[in-house]
Amino acid sequence: LGKPWADVSATSYRQHKEALLDVALQSLADLRSRYDVVVCEGAGSPTEINLRATDIANMGLARAAQLPVLVVGDIDRGGVFASLFGTLALLDAQDQALVTGFVINKFRGDDALLTPGLKMLAQLTGRPTLGVLPWIPGLQLDAEDSLDLAAPAEPLPPLGRDVLRVSVVRFPRMSNWTDLDAVSSEPGVLVRFATTPEELADADLVVLPGTRATVDDLQWLRRRGLESALQERAAAQRPVLGICGGYQMLGRAIDDAVESGAGQVDGLGLLPVRTVFFPDKTLGRPQGSYGGHPVTTAYAIHHGVVQVEGGAPVFAPGEGCRVGSVAGTAWHGALESDDVRRAYLSEVAQAAGRSWLPGTTSFEAIRQRRLDALGDLVADHLDTAAVLGMLEHGPTSDLPFVPPGAP
Repeated sequence: LGKPWADVSATSYRQHKEALLDVALQSLADLRSRYDVVVCEGAGSPTEINLRATDIANMGLARAAQLPVLVVGDIDRGGVFASLFGTLALLDAQDQALVTGFVINKFRGDDALLTPGLKMLAQLTGRPTLGVLPWIPGLQLDAEDSLDLAAPAEPLPPLGRDVLRVSVVRFPRMSNWTDLDAVSSEPGVLVRFATTPEELADADLVVLPGTRATVDDLQWLRRRGLESALQERAAAQRPVLGICGGYQMLGRAIDDAVESGAGQVDGLGLLPVRTVFFPDKTLGRPQGSYGGHPVTTAYAIHHGVVQVEGGAPVFAPGEGCRVGSVAGTAWHGALESDDVRRAYLSEVAQAAGRSWLPGTTSFEAIRQRRLDALGDLVADHLDTAAVLGMLEHGPTSDLPFVPPGAP
């Protein structure tokens, strides 16, 4: 686990279904042996009837492990009753037998207005709705993937006179986007995603985040006209930070025969480093320090190995590279270390001439508050007794079949 296995397309993936399902079932068995409750979240829709034969992320796993299933509908998108009914009605009889109930998420309004629809759904399907979870604005949970990134949250009021503006280049295949969550939790820091040179122009800090396709996203960056904007920033000593794939782009060259197969590619030339891609990923939980402040939250996961040819390290005892206002690191998560984040942002503020002051609340405490709010939401609005019954006894027996079923 945790290592590349094969390069497959959406079509060729199908021939690997049996082997991949076996790995998923082994992992599930391991988790069940160590934890009281294991929740298997699906990916996409359970009723992608064109893909059901090779599905292992939704009903394929549920049927193989005989798991009870709750179908969750997002009412904020509209059409939730049609979605819930249609999802069930397009499953075959064996899959339907596992679907024990429904949950409606992100409801705004009076529950009384929803009650007639819930009763009708129960009559049509023979399955209850176990909860209606209300919408909570500004919850800011970690996004599941980059497609789920919402508009940037409104910044907390600044403690100083000014706001820091951080522009994050939104690569098409951006990854590890949660690296910036801790930055946006600081008072008076506005984090926004950028795809044009104009969106970088007034930023106090520009971040090149991680990416699942470094060379391809570097080419995209050039097509968008961002290369010259970044070079102008560096020449003017305005801060730029590259993280993992973004760090690799900032270097002199990338030699990639693994991820893109492009071979030797010129980097942006803003840092004296070169990157060589290897088949096996580097994985780790490194520790270090920044200006004497300990880094305790970092992790590494990358194919590219960076060879540093000059500059100064970003983190002691020798990780990353920094030249003037441009810095790069292979470490994800380092900015979740509170003192490190505040020290770096204070340097950014000084370079930008901003009267900005860091906060005092730890990011871990902020994240725990968000999770507690979600936990309270579930406890107050979900029939947890019914869910516990599903966990103890499995799928409800003798559930009715809802036609027409899968073709």
